[in-house]
Amino acid sequence: MASNSDALYYVLSKIYHHPEIVIATVPQYSNAVAITISDKLKISDSNFYFPDHKLMVNRLSPDFVAKNGDLLDYYFDMTDQDNPGYHDVWITTGHIERQHAFLIELSFE
Repeated sequence: MASNSDALYYVLSKIYHHPEIVIATVPQYSNAVAITISDKLKISDSNFYFPDHKLMVNRLSPDFVAKNGDLLDYYFDMTDQDNPGYHDVWITTGHIERQHAFLIELSFE
């Protein structure tokens, strides 16, 4: 399943360790955050995970969420969520070609 991808982990980890690559961070709703980064970042299978002018939506597997809780908590803290935690995480990705940016949106439920 795409949600277990090393490419998605790589992008989330890269942003966590190098926040200077972020172009914009926009809270979406109370339980989601949208982040854009330069499309110059080399990502394996970027055409699959970041399709041009389309969105790719994946539910991160429970194993991925459990294994990477500290990393996901970093993004959860960017939301305005009132609940103290989450069970499911959805990741939406896409390529905004004219802005030369990759979009990553995380939604916590």
